[in-house]
Amino acid sequence: MTLHRTKVLIIGAGPAGYTAAIYAARANLEPILVTGLQPGGQLTITTDVENYPGFSEGVQGPQLMEEMRLQAERVGTRIIYDTIKSVKVSSDGVKAGGESGDAYESDTLVIATGAQARWLGIPGEREFGGYGVSACATCDGFFFRGKEVVVVGGGNTAVEEALYLTNHASKVTLIHRRDRLRAEPIMQKRLLAHPAVTVCWNTVVEEVVGDQQPNPAVTGLRLRDTVTGEASDLTTDGIFVAVGHDPATSLFKDILDMHEGGYIKVAPWSTATSVERVFAAGDCADSVFRQATVASAMGCMAALEAERFIAEHSALFNDGQHAPLASDLVSADD
Repeated sequence: MTLHRTKVLIIGAGPAGYTAAIYAARANLEPILVTGLQPGGQLTITTDVENYPGFSEGVQGPQLMEEMRLQAERVGTRIIYDTIKSVKVSSDGVKAGGESGDAYESDTLVIATGAQARWLGIPGEREFGGYGVSACATCDGFFFRGKEVVVVGGGNTAVEEALYLTNHASKVTLIHRRDRLRAEPIMQKRLLAHPAVTVCWNTVVEEVVGDQQPNPAVTGLRLRDTVTGEASDLTTDGIFVAVGHDPATSLFKDILDMHEGGYIKVAPWSTATSVERVFAAGDCADSVFRQATVASAMGCMAALEAERFIAEHSALFNDGQHAPLASDLVSADD
């Protein structure tokens, strides 16, 4: 077993975690980032990313995350490929244990464990992921300009995704397994009144169909009527799965206050959680936007708040020394 000691321990290697690491490292806090099971997060299974600032021609999701990793390491982050399985927070600091058997001690903790979209678990869904199968209309709707798409789900998220997609697609079909939606009435009214939207009731998707050559692409869906059992085929260019997300926060359910659904509660305009010295950034705390740019911004906030906490409590820590705050060195006007 190896004991790793740091001032800032970051759990999660997505946009929030890497950005927090970059800011903490530049403040000479020598952060440790523990990657978890999916280094790079959800962007590693995303193809073209055109809405992340700084890339005029767009960027591949895995490439973007690799650049973030390299930048975090270059400025002084220590990245450890391990998965945290236990966390304890006390007045003395943070103690964590990894599946590797290694132990981690830190003055502060940044949780950036993200969230995972719920999938249908049907044939073709994984094969065409990023090639017509998506869980984020805001991320990928632009690629379906003038095309026909399907949204699966019946809650607020599904209705929001369907309405958003009408800005791009020529036709949007909402498929729901029941005969009524769970979304708020005002949203249902907007959806049902939209001329580009068709609702397919009492229906489930059983398979995503597509071509692999010359390039992978979705061409249709195989459906089943939940009342009659009748099977049918639907031609479409893409499918957006909107049946919810699961934040990766189960490790902290007995430690931190959470919203319904498992998202970590943070203070307004802050990443501070219900427990002192613990901060949460990105999709594990954001049930609304779930965008890489928002996650990165929250990672920045978490690092600045962590270093401010360290500065204000430096007498409690071993060396009592602290570099100038990054927030004091660089302002938005610079």
